[in-house]
Amino acid sequence: MITTSPSSDINLDDLAQEIKRWGIELGFQQVAITDINLDNYRNHFDSWLDNGYHAEMAYMANNKEKRCDPSKLLEGTCRVICVRMDYALETTNSLAPLRNSKYAYVSRYARGRDYHKLIRKRLQRLAEKISSQVDPHGYRAFVDSAPVLERALAEKSGLGWIGKNTMLINKQAGSWFFLGELFTDLPLPIDKQETDHCGSCNACIDVCPTNAFVAPNLLDASKCISYLTIELRTSIPVEFRSAMGNRVFGCDDCQLICPWNKFTKVSTEEDFSPRHGLDNATLLDLFKWTETEFLSNTEGSAIRRIGYECWQRNLAVGLGNAERGGDILTALKAQTNNPSAMVREHVQWAIDQHQA
Repeated sequence: MITTSPSSDINLDDLAQEIKRWGIELGFQQVAITDINLDNYRNHFDSWLDNGYHAEMAYMANNKEKRCDPSKLLEGTCRVICVRMDYALETTNSLAPLRNSKYAYVSRYARGRDYHKLIRKRLQRLAEKISSQVDPHGYRAFVDSAPVLERALAEKSGLGWIGKNTMLINKQAGSWFFLGELFTDLPLPIDKQETDHCGSCNACIDVCPTNAFVAPNLLDASKCISYLTIELRTSIPVEFRSAMGNRVFGCDDCQLICPWNKFTKVSTEEDFSPRHGLDNATLLDLFKWTETEFLSNTEGSAIRRIGYECWQRNLAVGLGNAERGGDILTALKAQTNNPSAMVREHVQWAIDQHQA
């Protein structure tokens, strides 16, 4: 139980320590607290938007003031409790799977169940534990679900630093982790911000297949394979298709190459375990899924949000980049009358690659 003063006010220092302990008990690997002053991040964010680097992600420009001032998203907010949860299931960080053109590469974070609900439920339970000590208090949990500058808040809280690849990097755990936030009106003591430790390393910038990094910590999303395979709902620009290789949902190159990921920690969360063989599936096997199979196999998965049409589009590109084989060409030709004009166009591109 938290000690209180004679006036029955909660001892906020003790409460902050208890919150961190509760968070670890709930399965988070780290919990830290920050204030809501994001002035140091506003100019960078504004410039990123002004340059159009958000591509067709119009939602990034919407509610900009709420992103830069958490109190405008939830009135009364003065602190943000930031959490991270590891999701890697192996400590090996190799680019080798990207060289086997027969197999589909699905970004590690999306191979298991969707993390959003799991982390949000844990944050809600954390809030309820706080409520058992402080009631009433205002709070709201967020997991990549609202206009929140989550990496900026996480960096301010000390969970890591925003690296040259725009990912949050932690000295003890690398970058294979999810983030979540609990906004609160409790004036808790804040933690010290982490400093940058990328140094002179440019491995992530150099390895990017599509040269999507304009500069360190500056990503042009319109060139990023994660954007092209997940966020983009129209035709993938021809100039990026060959560079996509076998990446059909997301891209992990800039994390796989990061030296800090030698400290990767293996997750024990069963929900993050690969489903339907998505860590070792061939492009052909996935391309043969019917829409019914897609909906069934991606139930509770982050993959479902792109829809069956974009799923086929991405796989068609992957097959176009695969080693030549009659079975691949046969599968592609079987889709030349696909009801989607977008899929047909990508299928024809893939056929052309094999017949060139």
